[in-house]
Amino acid sequence: MSKNFLEAVKERRSIYALSKETPISDTQIKEIVEAAVLHSPTSFNSQSSRAVVLLGDKHDKLWDITTETLRKIVPAEQFEGTAQKLASFKAGYGSVLFFEDQTVVKSLQENFALYADNFPVWSNQSSGILQFVVWTAFAEAGLGASLQHYNPLIDDEVKTTFDIPAEWKLIAQMPFGKIATAPGEKEFQPIEDRVKVLK
Repeated sequence: MSKNFLEAVKERRSIYALSKETPISDTQIKEIVEAAVLHSPTSFNSQSSRAVVLLGDKHDKLWDITTETLRKIVPAEQFEGTAQKLASFKAGYGSVLFFEDQTVVKSLQENFALYADNFPVWSNQSSGILQFVVWTAFAEAGLGASLQHYNPLIDDEVKTTFDIPAEWKLIAQMPFGKIATAPGEKEFQPIEDRVKVLK
């Protein structure tokens, strides 16, 4: 890795202007996602996180499904803005779908009943960590990405279309690709208001 971890963290941004190009190979994309899934922490080492990488026509199909799903519920006079946003995601090279396997979560709830209410929360936290790891690794590799949440509206059709197990709960969608337009400067609240060090 050419950059240290915190530099990569700083470089990770929400990138909405993507192109159907990639600075790395499909094999490298797969390796990034696989490494992230293997090494991102999960509560009780449950390994509940799942990921599906969609490329080519499969990526396009995801955003076609999302567009047609939203067309049915967004008022016609407001749909143009929605359609443009979804087209920007489809303009990317691929998408990563993040899931949590509910079979694993339910098993933990049964085996550790004292913590039963916590396991869905911890599962979501595990997914968030995985999303961050993939996003940051993509940024370091020169890929732009953003994180989207059109679940649960698209869940059933996504599972049917891509043959996803029923027990996998869709958590987020990450369109990615070569950065077409760099993001603007990010504004930060004063760090002293956000971090306290007590001795």
